[in-house]
Amino acid sequence: MPLTQPVRVIGLTPGSLHLPEHAQRFLADAHLVVGGKRVLDAVPSGLIPDSAAVRTVSGPLPPLFDAIRKAMGKGLNVVVLADGDPLFFGIGKRLGEEIGRENLLVTPNVSTLQLAAARLGLPWQEMDFVSLHGRDDFSPLYASLVRADLIAVFTDATNTPAEVARALLERGADCFSMTVLEDLGTPEERVRPLALPETWGMDFSDLNLVILERQYPPEIELTLGIPDHYYLHQKNLITKLPVRAAGLAHLNVEPGSTVWDLGAGCGSVSIEASHLARRGRVFAVERHKTRAAMIRENIRRTGAWLVETILGEMPDVLEGLPAPDRVFIGGGLGGESNRDSALLEVACDRLAARGRIVAHCILLDTLHAAKAHFDRLGWHFGVTQLQASATDSLAGDLRFKAQNPVFVLWAEKP
Repeated sequence: MPLTQPVRVIGLTPGSLHLPEHAQRFLADAHLVVGGKRVLDAVPSGLIPDSAAVRTVSGPLPPLFDAIRKAMGKGLNVVVLADGDPLFFGIGKRLGEEIGRENLLVTPNVSTLQLAAARLGLPWQEMDFVSLHGRDDFSPLYASLVRADLIAVFTDATNTPAEVARALLERGADCFSMTVLEDLGTPEERVRPLALPETWGMDFSDLNLVILERQYPPEIELTLGIPDHYYLHQKNLITKLPVRAAGLAHLNVEPGSTVWDLGAGCGSVSIEASHLARRGRVFAVERHKTRAAMIRENIRRTGAWLVETILGEMPDVLEGLPAPDRVFIGGGLGGESNRDSALLEVACDRLAARGRIVAHCILLDTLHAAKAHFDRLGWHFGVTQLQASATDSLAGDLRFKAQNPVFVLWAEKP
């Protein structure tokens, strides 16, 4: 329910931090003024009354919100100053969550993104926006690289433009050009188109925005049901299309899922899973160096930048990965070298509640061992036996050539 005195959230001009004239009268009546140090320092002397309390946005935010609620409860005038548009990667979102959107009166300014688009002459209505502030992973950036041709990246002191370039080069996403815009709206403003490798060791202003623009599309369109021969693979070690489709259907990947593809081979399952987990994370785990290199090449060719290739022995290499919502095991359960493996046990233990696991089994012993494991756990599970035949040329005509039968075993964690 709205309180009697709303909080006024005022955006200052990016860069110059000019305070709009209409906002000055609100400051004159303010009892509590809140803003970042840079914003507060830019307010001309005398505009904030001596009687007003001033709180700087720094450190943990809950005490700040408590102070705002306390002032609102007393019917005091609260003014929050922000840079640009407070509702675009600004404090406005958190304020709305904490005190209710109905208690806010927001006066936005031009955003940094609008200034950047204007400098480059770019329409930005279809642009993707990614904030790396305070993040320790680049998964939102990789997800944007898959779906967008134009991306604005908000950096911080750790995730600098050089780190953004490094992240793109590591995934092979050199099909994007980079422009770094620094100190927009100030006399020190600088706009620099840069080659990705050129950013190594470069210094940038703390106030910067990165614009990435796709220069050419992937060689292969990322979708479900990519033909087998489009994938670079070794010794026919690929989850063939009909079985791949059935496995992904049973896996039931959701947009925000974290997916493990264990024994990934050429990466066909993880690559197509990334088309479904468009806001999640996908890890293709493989112990053979040659196959891991093939996965990276298939990622580059399909533009499936969300997929991260993990090279190492299972299950030990899984220890540092985030807990999965979905696990696919295409290789690693059967065979002489893996007879005593604890892979299935580790995968089930790490799987999130209500998560799903799918294992493709060719050998009967592997199927029985996996079924017995789920029986012991008391999980709900099932098996689909799948055998597909595909056309093959013979004597100037076509025949059906049978593929190996596969048991698609799925289980759901309570």
